[in-house]
Amino acid sequence: MKRLRFLLAAVFVFNGTALLFAASNGNTSEPTTTSSSISAQSSPSNSAPNSASDHSLTTSGAPAANSSTSAGQANPAASSSTANSTNAQQKQNVTNAVAADYAAHHPPPASHLIEGLVDRVLAHFDLDPSVNTPTRYGIAAGCVLVGLLLRWIVIGIGFRIAKHFAARTQTTFDDRLLPAIQRPISLLIVVLGFVLALRILKLSIEAEYFVDYSTTVAVSLVIFWLLFRVFASMLDHAEVVAQGRQLGIAAFSPWIKKTLITFFVIIGVLILLQSLGYNVKALLAGLGIGGLAFALAAQDTLANLFGSVVIAIDQPFKIGEAVQIGANGGNVEDIGLRSTRLRKPDKSLLIIPNKTVAGEVIVNQSRFIQRRVEQTIGVTYDSPGEQVAALVEDIRGLLKAEAALDQPSIFVQFIDFGPSSLLISIAYNTLDPDYFKQCALKQKLNLAIMRAVAARKLSFALPTQTIRLDGPLPRSVQQNNEAPTE
Repeated sequence: MKRLRFLLAAVFVFNGTALLFAASNGNTSEPTTTSSSISAQSSPSNSAPNSASDHSLTTSGAPAANSSTSAGQANPAASSSTANSTNAQQKQNVTNAVAADYAAHHPPPASHLIEGLVDRVLAHFDLDPSVNTPTRYGIAAGCVLVGLLLRWIVIGIGFRIAKHFAARTQTTFDDRLLPAIQRPISLLIVVLGFVLALRILKLSIEAEYFVDYSTTVAVSLVIFWLLFRVFASMLDHAEVVAQGRQLGIAAFSPWIKKTLITFFVIIGVLILLQSLGYNVKALLAGLGIGGLAFALAAQDTLANLFGSVVIAIDQPFKIGEAVQIGANGGNVEDIGLRSTRLRKPDKSLLIIPNKTVAGEVIVNQSRFIQRRVEQTIGVTYDSPGEQVAALVEDIRGLLKAEAALDQPSIFVQFIDFGPSSLLISIAYNTLDPDYFKQCALKQKLNLAIMRAVAARKLSFALPTQTIRLDGPLPRSVQQNNEAPTE
Protein backbone atom coordinates (compact mmCIF):
# COMPACT_ATOMS: atom_id res chain seq x y z
CA MET A 1 0.00 0.00 0.00
CA LYS A 2 2.99 2.34 0.43
CA ARG A 3 3.69 1.97 -3.29
CA LEU A 4 0.05 2.81 -4.06
CA ARG A 5 0.20 5.98 -1.96
CA PHE A 6 3.49 6.95 -3.62
CA LEU A 7 1.94 6.46 -7.07
CA LEU A 8 -1.08 8.59 -6.16
CA ALA A 9 1.20 11.31 -4.83
CA ALA A 10 3.11 11.25 -8.11
CA VAL A 11 -0.15 11.59 -10.01
CA PHE A 12 -1.11 14.63 -7.93
CA VAL A 13 2.31 16.20 -8.55
CA PHE A 14 1.88 15.66 -12.29
CA ASN A 15 -1.62 17.17 -12.13
CA GLY A 16 -0.30 20.21 -10.29
CA THR A 17 2.48 20.65 -12.82
CA ALA A 18 -0.01 20.35 -15.64
CA LEU A 19 -2.23 22.90 -13.92
CA LEU A 20 0.57 25.48 -13.67
CA PHE A 21 1.65 24.76 -17.24
CA ALA A 22 -1.90 25.10 -18.52
CA ALA A 23 -2.47 28.33 -16.62
CA SER A 24 0.66 29.89 -18.08
CA ASN A 25 -0.24 28.74 -21.58
CA GLY A 26 -3.83 29.95 -21.20
CA ASN A 27 -2.72 33.45 -20.16
CA THR A 28 -0.30 33.83 -23.07
CA SER A 29 -2.35 32.22 -25.81
CA GLU A 30 -5.48 34.37 -25.53
CA PRO A 31 -3.92 37.68 -26.77
CA THR A 32 -2.29 35.89 -29.67
CA THR A 33 -5.59 34.45 -30.70
CA THR A 34 -7.22 37.85 -30.49
CA SER A 35 -4.53 39.57 -32.57
CA SER A 36 -4.58 36.81 -35.12
CA SER A 37 -8.33 37.07 -35.45
CA ILE A 38 -8.00 40.82 -35.93
CA SER A 39 -5.35 40.37 -38.61
CA ALA A 40 -7.42 37.67 -40.24
CA GLN A 41 -10.41 40.00 -40.33
CA SER A 42 -8.40 42.95 -41.60
CA SER A 43 -6.61 41.18 -44.42
CA PRO A 44 -9.74 40.45 -46.50
CA SER A 45 -10.86 44.10 -46.23
CA ASN A 46 -7.51 45.26 -47.56
CA SER A 47 -7.35 42.76 -50.39
CA ALA A 48 -10.98 42.99 -51.52
CA PRO A 49 -12.62 46.40 -50.94
CA ASN A 50 -16.41 46.56 -50.94
CA SER A 51 -18.75 48.86 -52.83
CA ALA A 52 -18.96 51.36 -49.99
CA SER A 53 -15.20 52.00 -50.08
CA ASP A 54 -15.41 52.36 -53.88
CA HIS A 55 -18.13 54.99 -53.44
CA SER A 56 -16.02 56.86 -50.90
CA LEU A 57 -13.11 56.88 -53.28
CA THR A 58 -15.20 58.41 -56.05
CA THR A 59 -16.77 61.10 -53.89
CA SER A 60 -13.69 62.28 -52.07
CA GLY A 61 -10.60 61.57 -54.01
CA ALA A 62 -8.09 63.52 -51.95
CA PRO A 63 -8.60 61.75 -48.67
CA ALA A 64 -8.54 58.45 -50.44
CA ALA A 65 -5.29 59.29 -52.06
CA ASN A 66 -3.80 60.41 -48.76
CA SER A 67 -4.86 57.24 -47.06
CA SER A 68 -3.47 55.05 -49.82
CA THR A 69 -0.26 57.00 -49.72
CA SER A 70 0.07 56.49 -45.96
CA ALA A 71 -0.69 52.79 -46.37
CA GLY A 72 1.97 52.45 -48.99
CA GLN A 73 4.49 54.17 -46.72
CA ALA A 74 4.03 51.78 -43.81
CA ASN A 75 6.78 51.35 -41.20
CA PRO A 76 9.08 48.29 -41.97
CA ALA A 77 9.28 47.49 -38.23
CA ALA A 78 5.50 47.12 -38.03
CA SER A 79 5.54 44.75 -41.03
CA SER A 80 8.25 42.60 -39.39
CA SER A 81 6.30 42.30 -36.10
CA THR A 82 3.16 41.34 -38.01
CA ALA A 83 5.07 38.57 -39.84
CA ASN A 84 6.52 37.21 -36.58
CA SER A 85 3.11 37.11 -34.93
CA THR A 86 1.70 35.35 -37.98
CA ASN A 87 4.43 32.68 -37.84
CA ALA A 88 3.92 32.16 -34.11
CA GLN A 89 0.19 31.84 -34.68
CA GLN A 90 0.75 29.27 -37.43
CA LYS A 91 3.00 27.19 -35.13
CA GLN A 92 0.40 27.37 -32.38
CA ASN A 93 -2.31 26.26 -34.81
CA VAL A 94 -0.19 23.31 -35.94
CA THR A 95 0.43 22.28 -32.33
CA ASN A 96 -3.26 22.49 -31.48
CA ALA A 97 -4.18 20.53 -34.59
CA VAL A 98 -1.72 17.74 -33.71
CA ALA A 99 -2.97 17.57 -30.14
CA ALA A 100 -6.59 17.55 -31.29
CA ASP A 101 -5.87 14.79 -33.79
CA TYR A 102 -4.13 12.70 -31.11
CA ALA A 103 -6.98 13.27 -28.69
CA ALA A 104 -9.48 12.27 -31.38
CA HIS A 105 -7.69 8.98 -32.02
CA HIS A 106 -6.96 8.36 -28.31
CA PRO A 107 -9.98 9.74 -26.50
CA PRO A 108 -9.76 9.78 -22.72
CA PRO A 109 -12.55 8.19 -20.71
CA ALA A 110 -15.54 10.48 -20.40
CA SER A 111 -16.77 11.55 -16.98
CA HIS A 112 -20.31 12.76 -17.63
CA LEU A 113 -21.11 13.38 -13.98
CA ILE A 114 -18.11 15.63 -13.35
CA GLU A 115 -18.52 17.44 -16.68
CA GLY A 116 -22.19 18.14 -15.95
CA LEU A 117 -21.32 19.41 -12.48
CA VAL A 118 -18.62 21.71 -13.92
CA ASP A 119 -21.04 23.12 -16.50
CA ARG A 120 -23.59 23.88 -13.79
CA VAL A 121 -20.98 25.64 -11.67
CA LEU A 122 -19.78 27.77 -14.59
CA ALA A 123 -23.36 28.62 -15.56
CA HIS A 124 -24.27 29.52 -11.97
CA PHE A 125 -21.40 31.99 -11.62
CA ASP A 126 -21.78 33.20 -15.24
CA LEU A 127 -18.13 32.56 -16.06
CA ASP A 128 -16.52 32.72 -19.47
CA PRO A 129 -15.59 29.09 -20.31
CA SER A 130 -12.73 30.17 -22.58
CA VAL A 131 -10.51 32.04 -20.11
CA ASN A 132 -9.19 31.58 -16.56
CA THR A 133 -10.23 34.38 -14.24
CA PRO A 134 -9.49 35.00 -10.55
CA THR A 135 -13.03 33.89 -9.78
CA ARG A 136 -12.41 30.63 -11.60
CA TYR A 137 -9.20 30.04 -9.64
CA GLY A 138 -11.07 30.78 -6.44
CA ILE A 139 -13.79 28.24 -7.30
CA ALA A 140 -11.11 25.61 -8.05
CA ALA A 141 -9.45 26.26 -4.68
CA GLY A 142 -12.87 26.09 -3.05
CA CYS A 143 -13.45 22.64 -4.57
CA VAL A 144 -10.25 21.41 -2.93
CA LEU A 145 -11.27 22.89 0.42
CA VAL A 146 -14.77 21.40 0.14
CA GLY A 147 -13.21 18.00 -0.59
CA LEU A 148 -11.04 18.26 2.53
CA LEU A 149 -14.03 19.39 4.62
CA LEU A 150 -16.18 16.55 3.28
CA ARG A 151 -13.38 14.11 4.07
CA TRP A 152 -13.31 15.34 7.67
CA ILE A 153 -17.10 15.01 7.96
CA VAL A 154 -17.27 11.53 6.47
CA ILE A 155 -14.24 10.09 8.26
CA GLY A 156 -14.37 12.00 11.52
CA ILE A 157 -18.13 11.93 12.08
CA GLY A 158 -19.73 9.44 9.70
CA PHE A 159 -17.37 6.56 10.39
CA ARG A 160 -17.46 7.19 14.12
CA ILE A 161 -21.25 6.85 14.12
CA ALA A 162 -21.07 3.79 11.83
CA LYS A 163 -18.56 2.07 14.14
CA HIS A 164 -20.81 2.80 17.12
CA PHE A 165 -23.74 1.03 15.44
CA ALA A 166 -21.50 -1.77 14.15
CA ALA A 167 -20.40 -2.58 17.69
CA ARG A 168 -24.02 -3.39 18.56
CA THR A 169 -24.60 -5.90 15.76
CA GLN A 170 -24.13 -9.63 16.20
CA THR A 171 -21.92 -10.12 13.16
CA THR A 172 -18.25 -9.13 13.20
CA PHE A 173 -18.07 -8.44 9.48
CA ASP A 174 -18.98 -4.74 9.82
CA ASP A 175 -16.41 -4.35 12.62
CA ARG A 176 -13.79 -5.68 10.24
CA LEU A 177 -15.06 -3.82 7.14
CA LEU A 178 -15.26 -0.25 8.45
CA PRO A 179 -11.57 0.12 9.45
CA ALA A 180 -10.56 -1.50 6.15
CA ILE A 181 -12.41 0.98 3.91
CA GLN A 182 -11.77 4.12 5.98
CA ARG A 183 -8.50 5.14 4.34
CA PRO A 184 -9.54 4.34 0.72
CA ILE A 185 -12.75 6.40 1.09
CA SER A 186 -10.77 9.25 2.65
CA LEU A 187 -8.36 9.29 -0.27
CA LEU A 188 -11.19 8.96 -2.81
CA ILE A 189 -12.92 12.10 -1.49
CA VAL A 190 -9.68 14.09 -1.72
CA VAL A 191 -8.99 12.81 -5.24
CA LEU A 192 -12.48 13.79 -6.41
CA GLY A 193 -11.99 17.27 -4.95
CA PHE A 194 -8.77 17.73 -6.91
CA VAL A 195 -10.35 16.32 -10.06
CA LEU A 196 -13.27 18.76 -9.84
CA ALA A 197 -10.85 21.65 -9.26
CA LEU A 198 -8.85 20.73 -12.36
CA ARG A 199 -12.03 20.43 -14.42
CA ILE A 200 -13.13 23.91 -13.37
CA LEU A 201 -10.03 25.51 -14.90
CA LYS A 202 -9.56 26.18 -18.59
CA LEU A 203 -6.65 24.04 -19.76
CA SER A 204 -4.86 23.70 -23.04
CA ILE A 205 -5.56 20.63 -25.16
CA GLU A 206 -2.31 18.95 -24.19
CA ALA A 207 -2.71 19.69 -20.47
CA GLU A 208 -6.38 18.64 -20.47
CA TYR A 209 -5.57 15.37 -22.15
CA PHE A 210 -2.77 14.70 -19.68
CA VAL A 211 -4.98 15.57 -16.70
CA ASP A 212 -7.75 13.31 -18.03
CA TYR A 213 -5.48 10.31 -18.19
CA SER A 214 -3.75 10.95 -14.88
CA THR A 215 -7.17 11.43 -13.27
CA THR A 216 -8.35 8.13 -14.71
CA VAL A 217 -5.30 6.38 -13.27
CA ALA A 218 -5.69 8.02 -9.84
CA VAL A 219 -9.42 7.38 -9.49
CA SER A 220 -9.08 3.82 -10.81
CA LEU A 221 -6.30 3.01 -8.34
CA VAL A 222 -8.24 4.41 -5.39
CA ILE A 223 -11.41 2.53 -6.35
CA PHE A 224 -9.39 -0.64 -6.88
CA TRP A 225 -7.81 -0.18 -3.44
CA LEU A 226 -11.27 0.24 -1.92
CA LEU A 227 -12.64 -2.88 -3.60
CA PHE A 228 -9.52 -4.80 -2.66
CA ARG A 229 -9.94 -3.94 1.02
CA VAL A 230 -13.61 -4.93 0.90
CA PHE A 231 -12.77 -8.23 -0.81
CA ALA A 232 -9.97 -8.99 1.67
CA SER A 233 -12.29 -8.23 4.61
CA MET A 234 -14.88 -10.65 3.22
CA LEU A 235 -12.26 -13.40 2.91
CA ASP A 236 -10.94 -12.78 6.42
CA HIS A 237 -14.47 -12.94 7.84
CA ALA A 238 -15.21 -16.14 5.93
CA GLU A 239 -11.99 -17.68 7.28
CA VAL A 240 -12.91 -16.77 10.88
CA VAL A 241 -16.42 -18.20 10.43
CA ALA A 242 -15.04 -21.44 8.93
CA GLN A 243 -12.60 -21.86 11.80
CA GLY A 244 -15.30 -21.12 14.36
CA ARG A 245 -17.58 -23.76 12.88
CA GLN A 246 -14.64 -26.18 12.44
CA LEU A 247 -15.35 -26.64 8.74
CA GLY A 248 -12.96 -28.70 6.65
CA ILE A 249 -12.31 -25.80 4.31
CA ALA A 250 -10.84 -23.73 7.16
CA ALA A 251 -7.45 -25.44 6.73
CA PHE A 252 -7.33 -24.27 3.11
CA SER A 253 -8.49 -20.72 3.79
CA PRO A 254 -4.99 -19.17 3.46
CA TRP A 255 -4.46 -20.94 0.14
CA ILE A 256 -7.91 -19.97 -1.16
CA LYS A 257 -7.38 -16.37 -0.03
CA LYS A 258 -4.07 -16.07 -1.87
CA THR A 259 -5.57 -17.52 -5.05
CA LEU A 260 -8.66 -15.30 -5.07
CA ILE A 261 -6.65 -12.16 -4.33
CA THR A 262 -4.29 -13.00 -7.20
CA PHE A 263 -7.20 -13.33 -9.63
CA PHE A 264 -8.74 -10.13 -8.26
CA VAL A 265 -5.54 -8.16 -8.87
CA ILE A 266 -5.19 -9.54 -12.41
CA ILE A 267 -8.77 -8.61 -13.28
CA GLY A 268 -8.30 -5.14 -11.78
CA VAL A 269 -5.17 -4.51 -13.85
CA LEU A 270 -6.96 -5.62 -17.03
CA ILE A 271 -9.90 -3.32 -16.31
CA LEU A 272 -7.53 -0.41 -15.69
CA LEU A 273 -5.72 -1.05 -18.98
CA GLN A 274 -9.06 -1.26 -20.79
CA SER A 275 -10.17 2.07 -19.30
CA LEU A 276 -6.93 3.67 -20.52
CA GLY A 277 -7.69 2.62 -24.09
CA TYR A 278 -5.37 -0.36 -24.45
CA ASN A 279 -6.45 -3.39 -26.45
CA VAL A 280 -6.83 -5.98 -23.72
CA LYS A 281 -7.97 -8.69 -26.15
CA ALA A 282 -4.73 -8.46 -28.10
CA LEU A 283 -2.79 -8.55 -24.83
CA LEU A 284 -4.63 -11.66 -23.69
CA ALA A 285 -4.07 -13.30 -27.07
CA GLY A 286 -0.35 -12.63 -26.79
CA LEU A 287 -0.32 -13.99 -23.27
CA GLY A 288 -2.12 -17.11 -24.50
CA ILE A 289 0.64 -17.86 -27.01
CA GLY A 290 3.32 -17.12 -24.45
CA GLY A 291 1.43 -19.12 -21.86
CA LEU A 292 1.66 -22.22 -24.03
CA ALA A 293 5.43 -21.97 -24.16
CA PHE A 294 5.51 -21.26 -20.43
CA ALA A 295 3.35 -24.31 -19.72
CA LEU A 296 5.72 -26.55 -21.63
CA ALA A 297 8.69 -25.18 -19.71
CA ALA A 298 7.00 -25.35 -16.30
CA GLN A 299 5.27 -28.71 -16.36
CA ASP A 300 6.36 -29.68 -12.85
CA THR A 301 5.26 -26.35 -11.41
CA LEU A 302 1.86 -26.62 -13.05
CA ALA A 303 1.56 -30.25 -11.90
CA ASN A 304 2.19 -29.11 -8.32
CA LEU A 305 -0.35 -26.32 -8.76
CA PHE A 306 -3.03 -28.70 -9.98
CA GLY A 307 -2.08 -31.06 -7.17
CA SER A 308 -2.81 -28.29 -4.68
CA VAL A 309 -6.19 -27.76 -6.35
CA VAL A 310 -6.96 -31.47 -5.93
CA ILE A 311 -5.97 -31.29 -2.25
CA ALA A 312 -8.17 -28.22 -1.73
CA ILE A 313 -11.17 -29.89 -3.37
CA ASP A 314 -10.76 -33.39 -1.88
CA GLN A 315 -9.51 -32.20 1.54
CA PRO A 316 -7.80 -35.45 2.64
CA PHE A 317 -6.17 -33.61 5.56
CA LYS A 318 -5.83 -30.19 7.12
CA ILE A 319 -3.21 -28.26 9.02
CA GLY A 320 -2.38 -29.83 12.39
CA GLU A 321 -3.44 -33.38 11.52
CA ALA A 322 -1.15 -36.41 11.64
CA VAL A 323 -0.97 -38.16 8.27
CA GLN A 324 0.94 -40.90 6.53
CA ILE A 325 1.70 -40.02 2.89
CA GLY A 326 3.26 -43.05 1.25
CA ALA A 327 6.29 -43.93 3.35
CA ASN A 328 6.40 -40.51 5.02
CA GLY A 329 4.48 -39.47 8.12
CA GLY A 330 4.13 -36.47 10.37
CA ASN A 331 1.94 -33.54 11.36
CA VAL A 332 0.79 -31.17 8.60
CA GLU A 333 2.26 -27.70 9.13
CA ASP A 334 1.42 -25.92 5.87
CA ILE A 335 -0.37 -26.54 2.57
CA GLY A 336 1.02 -24.31 -0.16
CA LEU A 337 0.58 -23.89 -3.90
CA ARG A 338 3.66 -25.97 -4.64
CA SER A 339 4.26 -28.27 -1.66
CA THR A 340 2.93 -29.63 1.62
CA ARG A 341 5.08 -29.49 4.76
CA LEU A 342 5.09 -32.21 7.42
CA ARG A 343 6.76 -32.11 10.82
CA LYS A 344 8.08 -35.60 11.54
CA PRO A 345 8.14 -37.15 15.05
CA ASP A 346 11.87 -36.41 15.29
CA LYS A 347 10.99 -32.72 14.67
CA SER A 348 12.58 -32.58 11.23
CA LEU A 349 10.69 -30.79 8.43
CA LEU A 350 9.58 -32.83 5.44
CA ILE A 351 8.55 -31.00 2.24
CA ILE A 352 6.57 -33.08 -0.28
CA PRO A 353 5.56 -31.70 -3.74
CA ASN A 354 1.81 -31.53 -4.17
CA LYS A 355 1.85 -33.68 -7.29
CA THR A 356 3.39 -36.47 -5.15
CA VAL A 357 0.81 -35.92 -2.43
CA ALA A 358 -2.02 -36.15 -4.99
CA GLY A 359 -0.64 -39.44 -6.34
CA GLU A 360 0.17 -41.23 -3.07
CA VAL A 361 -1.97 -43.22 -0.65
CA ILE A 362 -2.81 -40.98 2.31
CA VAL A 363 -3.63 -42.32 5.76
CA ASN A 364 -5.10 -39.66 8.00
CA GLN A 365 -4.25 -40.72 11.53
CA SER A 366 -6.17 -37.83 13.10
CA ARG A 367 -9.58 -38.83 11.83
CA PHE A 368 -10.14 -42.04 13.78
CA ILE A 369 -13.69 -42.47 15.00
CA GLN A 370 -12.50 -45.39 17.18
CA ARG A 371 -9.19 -47.14 17.84
CA ARG A 372 -8.76 -50.87 17.15
CA VAL A 373 -6.63 -53.14 19.36
CA GLU A 374 -5.66 -56.65 18.17
CA GLN A 375 -3.30 -58.90 20.12
CA THR A 376 -2.57 -62.61 20.71
CA ILE A 377 -1.38 -64.28 23.90
CA GLY A 378 -0.07 -67.84 24.31
CA VAL A 379 -0.21 -70.27 27.26
CA THR A 380 1.91 -73.38 27.62
CA TYR A 381 0.97 -76.73 26.09
CA ASP A 382 0.72 -78.40 29.49
CA SER A 383 -2.33 -76.25 30.30
CA PRO A 384 -5.55 -78.28 30.80
CA GLY A 385 -8.30 -77.61 28.27
CA GLU A 386 -10.82 -76.73 30.96
CA GLN A 387 -8.51 -74.08 32.35
CA VAL A 388 -7.90 -72.62 28.88
CA ALA A 389 -11.67 -72.37 28.25
CA ALA A 390 -12.21 -70.78 31.66
CA LEU A 391 -9.41 -68.28 30.93
CA VAL A 392 -11.11 -67.27 27.67
CA GLU A 393 -14.37 -66.56 29.52
CA ASP A 394 -12.52 -64.61 32.21
CA ILE A 395 -10.87 -62.35 29.62
CA ARG A 396 -14.16 -61.83 27.78
CA GLY A 397 -15.82 -60.82 31.04
CA LEU A 398 -13.05 -58.30 31.75
CA LEU A 399 -13.52 -56.62 28.38
CA LYS A 400 -17.33 -56.52 28.63
CA ALA A 401 -17.08 -54.91 32.04
CA GLU A 402 -15.06 -51.99 30.60
CA ALA A 403 -17.36 -49.05 29.67
CA ALA A 404 -14.74 -47.38 27.44
CA LEU A 405 -14.91 -50.25 24.89
CA ASP A 406 -17.28 -50.71 21.97
CA GLN A 407 -19.13 -53.82 23.14
CA PRO A 408 -20.05 -55.30 19.70
CA SER A 409 -16.39 -55.16 18.68
CA ILE A 410 -15.13 -57.40 21.54
CA PHE A 411 -13.63 -60.69 20.33
CA VAL A 412 -11.90 -63.34 22.53
CA GLN A 413 -11.31 -66.90 21.21
CA PHE A 414 -8.86 -69.79 21.49
CA ILE A 415 -7.93 -69.80 17.82
CA ASP A 416 -4.89 -71.96 17.12
CA PHE A 417 -2.05 -74.19 18.24
CA GLY A 418 1.14 -72.26 17.87
CA PRO A 419 4.69 -73.67 17.53
CA SER A 420 5.28 -73.29 21.27
CA SER A 421 1.95 -72.17 22.79
CA LEU A 422 -1.82 -72.32 22.75
CA LEU A 423 -2.92 -69.08 21.03
CA ILE A 424 -5.78 -66.91 22.34
CA SER A 425 -6.82 -63.96 20.12
CA ILE A 426 -8.09 -60.73 21.73
CA ALA A 427 -9.57 -57.77 19.81
CA TYR A 428 -11.68 -54.72 20.73
CA ASN A 429 -12.34 -51.07 19.78
CA THR A 430 -11.95 -48.09 22.10
CA LEU A 431 -14.71 -45.50 21.93
CA ASP A 432 -12.29 -42.58 22.33
CA PRO A 433 -10.09 -42.10 19.22
CA ASP A 434 -7.36 -40.39 21.22
CA TYR A 435 -4.13 -42.36 20.89
CA PHE A 436 -2.81 -41.69 24.40
CA LYS A 437 -6.11 -42.65 26.03
CA GLN A 438 -6.10 -45.86 24.00
CA CYS A 439 -2.60 -46.73 25.26
CA ALA A 440 -3.63 -46.12 28.89
CA LEU A 441 -6.70 -48.33 28.51
CA LYS A 442 -4.70 -51.06 26.79
CA GLN A 443 -2.22 -51.12 29.67
CA LYS A 444 -5.05 -51.43 32.21
CA LEU A 445 -6.59 -54.41 30.37
CA ASN A 446 -3.23 -56.15 29.85
CA LEU A 447 -2.53 -56.09 33.59
CA ALA A 448 -6.01 -57.52 34.27
CA ILE A 449 -5.34 -60.34 31.75
CA MET A 450 -2.05 -61.18 33.49
CA ARG A 451 -3.86 -61.47 36.84
CA ALA A 452 -6.52 -63.72 35.24
CA VAL A 453 -3.82 -66.08 33.86
CA ALA A 454 -2.12 -66.28 37.27
CA ALA A 455 -5.45 -66.93 38.99
CA ARG A 456 -6.02 -70.02 36.77
CA LYS A 457 -2.56 -71.39 37.66
CA LEU A 458 -1.48 -71.04 34.05
CA SER A 459 1.63 -69.51 32.60
CA PHE A 460 2.52 -67.69 29.43
CA ALA A 461 4.51 -69.78 26.99
CA LEU A 462 7.95 -68.69 25.98
CA PRO A 463 9.09 -69.21 22.41
CA THR A 464 10.91 -72.54 23.08
CA GLN A 465 11.99 -75.37 20.75
CA THR A 466 12.73 -79.07 21.63
CA ILE A 467 15.46 -80.90 19.64
CA ARG A 468 15.51 -84.74 19.77
CA LEU A 469 18.83 -86.46 19.03
CA ASP A 470 18.87 -90.16 17.90
CA GLY A 471 21.58 -92.61 16.75
CA PRO A 472 24.57 -94.57 18.22
CA LEU A 473 26.58 -91.53 19.16
CA PRO A 474 23.78 -89.64 20.93
CA ARG A 475 22.78 -92.83 22.81
CA SER A 476 26.32 -93.50 23.97
CA VAL A 477 26.61 -89.92 25.17
CA GLN A 478 23.31 -90.26 26.97
CA GLN A 479 24.44 -93.56 28.61
CA ASN A 480 27.67 -91.98 29.75
CA ASN A 481 25.72 -89.08 31.26
CA GLU A 482 23.36 -91.48 33.02
CA ALA A 483 26.15 -93.76 34.40
CA PRO A 484 26.80 -93.24 38.13
CA THR A 485 30.00 -91.49 39.00
CA GLU A 486 32.28 -92.99 41.68
